[in-house]
Amino acid sequence: MKDIFSLALICEIAAEFRAVDISFDADAFIARSMEGLNKLELTGRAAHIADAMRVYLPVRFAEAAAVIDASLGPELPPTGKIGGAALRYMPHVLFVRKYGLDDYEAAMRVQAELTKRFTAEFSIRAFLVKYPERAYEQMLVWADDDNAHLRRLASEGMRPRLPWAPRLRAFQHNPRPVIELLERLRDDPVPYVRRSVANNLNDIAKDHPELVIETCRRWAQEAPEGRTWIVRHALRSLVATGNQDAIRILGGAANPSIRLSGVAIAPQRVTLGGNTRVSFEVVSTAQQSQRLLIGYTVHFVKANGSSRAKFFRLRTLTIHSGEKIALSATVSLATMTTRRHFPGNHRIDAIINGEAHPLGNFEVITSMSVPA
Repeated sequence: MKDIFSLALICEIAAEFRAVDISFDADAFIARSMEGLNKLELTGRAAHIADAMRVYLPVRFAEAAAVIDASLGPELPPTGKIGGAALRYMPHVLFVRKYGLDDYEAAMRVQAELTKRFTAEFSIRAFLVKYPERAYEQMLVWADDDNAHLRRLASEGMRPRLPWAPRLRAFQHNPRPVIELLERLRDDPVPYVRRSVANNLNDIAKDHPELVIETCRRWAQEAPEGRTWIVRHALRSLVATGNQDAIRILGGAANPSIRLSGVAIAPQRVTLGGNTRVSFEVVSTAQQSQRLLIGYTVHFVKANGSSRAKFFRLRTLTIHSGEKIALSATVSLATMTTRRHFPGNHRIDAIINGEAHPLGNFEVITSMSVPA
């Protein structure tokens, strides 16, 4: 992904700035941006280009922000599918975060536009830290905006544990202002926004499970389909750890009477970038029907050889007495923006109403050996 920040893209950015500001020195900007670029990774390249922007855009941040704003392309549809092309605006966002903190109004205006083309969730957090009351009021305004990108930013930007970003310690300590904002978005018509609401609640649940249980129990009452999805997704970490309150909110039976059969993992040796498939059957041993929340946990090996469990939801279903239900899932070992994979022995468990049922192991290897 780092290769998107190439000479070709830097030339495009330079041309966009030059079209808005004829005094912009495109050639010097390109040369400065390319110095040492190939030695850097994704975010390092974006930050390097942002620093070049600082040199060649207008000195006053408000003027620089106006050039950036005028250079932007069309808005993305609010689907959450940003794609690699939208990464072209990462340097612009990092520029605002690093150089715009002393010009609140101009920075907020340009972030409102950037988030419609990429996302401003990483830059906005610096303003929530420096201007907590003022920025929070702005997030409340955006939560009621007609534009789904801004509503999503209001939630995503305030996630206490947003991945790849410094934690918002104030909201991690007291998340009630975040909950107040999320109340405005709980029935948002756009799935892209609802997913952010659910992820935000899932973040909060890691520090304040009782508050999230209380919120989700209330939200689950007479909930439309979209809010029901939010509640289910928001409680996923609590369900994975066996929180019985979360399981009951989702209708799960306490201590279900079941057994597993037909367990298979194939292949059991998989190369990095490949995938394996796990399958199993759940058999009811109860005399009555039971509601089951079924998922699985993969204990992914980390770079240091330890492991980190990742929970995946499979199905929520009602199983009748003596019934057998077959389930399966594909485990991908492809490199993702949020997860890298490493060789080693990976354990996998089925998680049914919070209870772990070992399924077995598979080994991840760097490459298959070829016979001589």
